[in-house]
Amino acid sequence: MALPQARQDATEARLAALSLPQGGWTEPARRDALARLRAMGLPTARDEYWKYTRPDTLIAAEPPAAAALESDETPIFDTQDRLKIVFVDGVFSAEESDDLSLEGVRIDRLAESRDIHWAKDLYGVLETRGQTPVARPLAALNTGFATDGLLIHVTGKPAKAINLVYRHESETSDAILHHVVKVDAGAEATILENGPGAARFNTCMEVEVADGGTLHHVRAQGRDHDRRAATHVFARLGAESTFKSFTLTVNGVLTRNEVVIEFTGDDAVAHVAGACMGDGAFHHDDTVFVTHDAVNCESRQVFKKVLRNGAVGVFQGKILVKPGAQKTDGYQISQSLLLDEDSQFLAKPELEIYADDVACSHGSTSGGIDEDSLFYLRARGVPRGAAEDMMTIAFIAEAVQEIEHQAIQEDLVSRVEAWLARRRG
Repeated sequence: MALPQARQDATEARLAALSLPQGGWTEPARRDALARLRAMGLPTARDEYWKYTRPDTLIAAEPPAAAALESDETPIFDTQDRLKIVFVDGVFSAEESDDLSLEGVRIDRLAESRDIHWAKDLYGVLETRGQTPVARPLAALNTGFATDGLLIHVTGKPAKAINLVYRHESETSDAILHHVVKVDAGAEATILENGPGAARFNTCMEVEVADGGTLHHVRAQGRDHDRRAATHVFARLGAESTFKSFTLTVNGVLTRNEVVIEFTGDDAVAHVAGACMGDGAFHHDDTVFVTHDAVNCESRQVFKKVLRNGAVGVFQGKILVKPGAQKTDGYQISQSLLLDEDSQFLAKPELEIYADDVACSHGSTSGGIDEDSLFYLRARGVPRGAAEDMMTIAFIAEAVQEIEHQAIQEDLVSRVEAWLARRRG
């Protein structure tokens, strides 16, 4: 079926502003992604999974200007033992990055990998699989036009976390990065991501975790007020593997985080969680799709949003249990704390089950500060502002506790406390 003319025009206008990288082992995947993108077209507000989030500024030929936030706050994760890899407006910074050598892992850059590479079997493959049954055009755009990224092959258990740091300097930067992560059988690693990245940032991470492998992923999205971001994580899990991902978001005028997880091996575990803090011109969308296609697998989706001054939060989460995926344990919860009557939380939880021996549940709630609990704290001498902050921290605790590493948990909570204190001040 031919695309509507308006969608076709918008797609071609966006493509005209980009250059398809030529040559190398990625070229077939890039050309395939371009063909798929032209066939599906870029998203519009009429699309089912975009009806709560206007994609206009994410698909425009040029990004809206976004000033970089000036802050003297110590960058998050600086206290962690890590291998630091820095991108400034989507461009790798060798001067600010550590040496990419680390025992138990091989790290290459997408932009420098011209010869046949192990990532050829994965680049664009998981993204393509994730296009069914829901089209994800911005992910196809990423596969086609990503200018750089990391190819991370985890062969053992690295002693340090791998920290991807994204810095934003130019008000009109438009960065597209694509990462591929392969975790071998029995291997284990932690990947940290932080920073705003660019005025407009499109990232994609394809993750394959082999039998018995483990990957922890923790992301803190930058505090720049005017930034826009569309992120994608596609994960495929083997037998007895584990994948856990958590994202903390504060500020940003528009953020769309998509996570697509596929269970292909029995007895695997996948947890995806997030917490966001929004104030004023803030629109935050978490869209998750989990497919159970193996026996005795566990998935958890835990999302908490704190919104005020007209901020908008969106959650769209689906659990699909295919025939034969018996003994599936699927859990999904999305909740919002609305600190005024102007903010809005829009939720679309879904279960689609074709097996009969499963335990799947979903729930979604939205409400304000509990006045009885607030009275209890104030009666014991806690000022109202501090009491509200304490209750906010308690509200997001279930999501933060999905992080395995206690020190990272504490680091993220301290950042939330600082954000609340600035808003209270």
